[in-house]
Amino acid sequence: MQSPFTGGHATLRHELSELTFRKETFPYVHQFYECDETKERFTTTALDEVNVGQVYNQYRAKYGIPFPDEIKRIRQRYGLSASKMSQILGFGDNQYRLYENGDMPSEANGKILMSIQNPHIFESFVTNARNQFDEDEFAKILNKVKSVKTDANDAFIKDYIFNGCRRDIFNGYATQSISKLKNIILFYIEKYHGVFFTMMNKLLFYTDFYSYKITSKGMSGLAYKAIQRGPVPIRWDRIYSFYDDIQQEIVHFESGAEGTKLTSMLSPDLSEFSDEELNILESIYQRFKSENSTKISDISHSEDAWQKYVDSGQMINFNMAFTLKAVIG
Repeated sequence: MQSPFTGGHATLRHELSELTFRKETFPYVHQFYECDETKERFTTTALDEVNVGQVYNQYRAKYGIPFPDEIKRIRQRYGLSASKMSQILGFGDNQYRLYENGDMPSEANGKILMSIQNPHIFESFVTNARNQFDEDEFAKILNKVKSVKTDANDAFIKDYIFNGCRRDIFNGYATQSISKLKNIILFYIEKYHGVFFTMMNKLLFYTDFYSYKITSKGMSGLAYKAIQRGPVPIRWDRIYSFYDDIQQEIVHFESGAEGTKLTSMLSPDLSEFSDEELNILESIYQRFKSENSTKISDISHSEDAWQKYVDSGQMINFNMAFTLKAVIG
């Protein structure tokens, strides 16, 4: 980064700090640039968004307020427009759309949004709002809501893959999507023409922690622990066995050793990702495309995230993302 003070080089640094939001103080990792010559500090809009985003994440998690992607998914599930959702819930005309775009709901509105993920609860809101719609429109909305069922199997699958974790600092506050995780894995399988378990573990780690560093959110929804061979997703063996169209191929080496390689005939569905997420995936691929499983494992051993947590049995705190050495953004 170029210093605005001298035109020379500025170094990205970080420190623990606190920020007050809605009369409550939250700790976060403050990122800033420091002019190498004058030692003056400055930030960019992108850094400011990540700094504040860490605080917003904590506030949502603490008070049970859905994240923007969840708020959008609720509306899509019921097949309604944002304006109709606002009408039914008693929000301002454009309020639901603003929440989808990142505005922070009040604690009361946040709890309403969380509760209406249950279609039976949302049905009561629709019924209470019947006089706001003509008879045909009300019947159409109500029939759609009645057709939405609570999927107990989805809850089981999320527990199986994501370890029953809520969105918090141990999974980078990332959305927990079975489909998105699958397409991250497929992205690397296609790029590398197959990926060994050890390599995939490290690629997922670097993807999530790099994503958190530059966006304040992870990407896969996975939590991580540190074992002797480096950081790995919790229940990584379950993850790779879960998808029927991702195969596990046993590869025998001349040395007598063998390894398990993930392969697939599928290509990733890139529509699952934003442009920013695609850039992150491509950055991780470019950084490690010339490395093998042994080398990337060795590289991960230099990370503070591994050194601090190795064999501790604890999940790795995503704040360790700001200490990444192998991937610098």
